Amino acid sequence: METKKILLLGGNGKTGRRVAQLLNNVNNVEVRIGSRSENPPFDWEKPETWPEAIKGIDTVYITFQPDLAIPTAPGIIKQFTTLATENGVKKMVLLSGRGEKEAQVCEEIVKSTAREWTIVRASWFNQNFSESIFLEPILAGFVALPKADILEPFTDADDIAAVVAEVLLNEKHNGKTYELTGPELLNFEQAITEIVKITGREITFQALSLDDYIDMLRGYQVPEDVIWLVNYLFSEVLDGRNSSITNDIEKVLGRKATNFTEYVQKTAKTGIWNEVSQLS
Repeated sequence: METKKILLLGGNGKTGRRVAQLLNNVNNVEVRIGSRSENPPFDWEKPETWPEAIKGIDTVYITFQPDLAIPTAPGIIKQFTTLATENGVKKMVLLSGRGEKEAQVCEEIVKSTAREWTIVRASWFNQNFSESIFLEPILAGFVALPKADILEPFTDADDIAAVVAEVLLNEKHNGKTYELTGPELLNFEQAITEIVKITGREITFQALSLDDYIDMLRGYQVPEDVIWLVNYLFSEVLDGRNSSITNDIEKVLGRKATNFTEYVQKTAKTGIWNEVSQLS
């Protein structure tokens, strides 16, 4: 059986490293991680690194940093996908943003340039509370967020990775677009309340305006590119447009999506929410 050679762009990121772990257990699959720290390196900002990274590859998982919504993303995606197809890549799987009209521009580029494609859309991850921007406030015991009343179907990164691994390996998913969600709708305060209930931590939640939130991030010296993305997500995407649930995870995997309580119970056992906060 011919070996399938898969390049995972962002292979050290939230979903990419999980996909790598899943694929490393599959026979006749060779995985290459696309990252600035790998050999050969891959850097979205340095197109000269792309040819060596895609050499001999037939399938690519595309995660774009920092986000498909940034103004330069369509041009970069067009340049990469064209080069990849010209160099023998047969299939591309794009991780896109659910409810992001800017990301959908990039989806259309992939559809028009890839020989075969699958689009996987997702929005807020469960792991935003344990591996990303919400972790430090949780450790500090004080979480202040805008749009506190908007309901979101938080999606587990393990589920996303499982879907991505399946569509990378199985051609029956070619030409499909999947919108991935968790099985329930929660707002941010409800999510924090669930973490409090299971961990026993004392965590105060406060709703605040987006302007005040951005000012707070700047006070903590969060990088401006991260602040831009946060502002975009809270102002352009978190407006209720994603306050609905799909069954696409079950459709692809044949099992229910992970609910938020299951995620919190599993994550609490790691002790990540019991570490000492670095916030001052």
